[in-house]
Amino acid sequence: MLNAAQLALFAFGDDKVELLPHDTAGTPEGAATAAQVAIGDGARIILGPLLAGSVQAVAPAARAANVPVVAFSSDRTVAGYGVYVMGFLPSAEADRVVRHAINKGRKRFGILAPNTPYGATVVEAVQAAAVSAGAVVTKIRRYDPASDDFTAVVRDVADYTVRHQALLHQRTELKAKDDEASKRALERLASLQSIGDLPFDALMVADGGKRLQEIAALLPFFDVDPGIVQIIGTGQWDVAGLGAEPALVNALYAAPDPAARRDFSKQFKDTYGEDAPRLATLAYDAMALAAVLARGEQGPDFSAASLTSASGFFGRDGIFR
Repeated sequence: MLNAAQLALFAFGDDKVELLPHDTAGTPEGAATAAQVAIGDGARIILGPLLAGSVQAVAPAARAANVPVVAFSSDRTVAGYGVYVMGFLPSAEADRVVRHAINKGRKRFGILAPNTPYGATVVEAVQAAAVSAGAVVTKIRRYDPASDDFTAVVRDVADYTVRHQALLHQRTELKAKDDEASKRALERLASLQSIGDLPFDALMVADGGKRLQEIAALLPFFDVDPGIVQIIGTGQWDVAGLGAEPALVNALYAAPDPAARRDFSKQFKDTYGEDAPRLATLAYDAMALAAVLARGEQGPDFSAASLTSASGFFGRDGIFR
């Protein structure tokens, strides 16, 4: 993210702009110290930190010095009173993809989410979007993100035990009848592992990376057919190669159009020899915004009115506000 900010500095900055990196050491305490040092060095605006706890730690000193903070957290609850959130908000992503699924005819939603603040935010957003559009959330299951086995939670959300028992019961009944129609029905059931409708026709998987891949691979195993159930997700899915997992082919997620950041991604790789992390565009846009606002005729203008311009700003992922 620092590399991305430096790209923006050279693209938009002039001799009125100086970028002063301060290491937070990845802790709220480190972030608070870094903010105090930055303010002592004369910082007029703080870009970052990344995590919600660190943003909360930075806020008191920044507010006391009247220095605005443009943070990269995706937790909107840390914003306010001079602290601005410039992250991809999971609530907005969940709302968008749920409403799209409802427009495609889905009415009953299941949710698989990590037992984290992020997961709780997505659950709340899916519930709100579903209710406001006349749909319903029928099943919610949370799991420990530190787990290395998601079999039980996927089995549970799919009602697999009940549906498998229903299959065994029906097979037993058909075998007892011993007529031609029952035999043909029994043959049709031979290749099935369960029967009965799932409690949802769309399933939100509020996770990404390796956990998403492991959960997705388990869905067909427990008779959650992606051809019948619409699998949906958030911006955590916004990574290359997601379609390599068969269960996620034709799944839906909400994120900025990747075409918007194509030039940035190429510039970053040409400059640094590696692919840009997904969050790097946030740092680039924040630095570009600060550099542009620093060039005002009356001097730097980091006022609330400037930072919250209703028309927004053009960034590497499109328009942002």
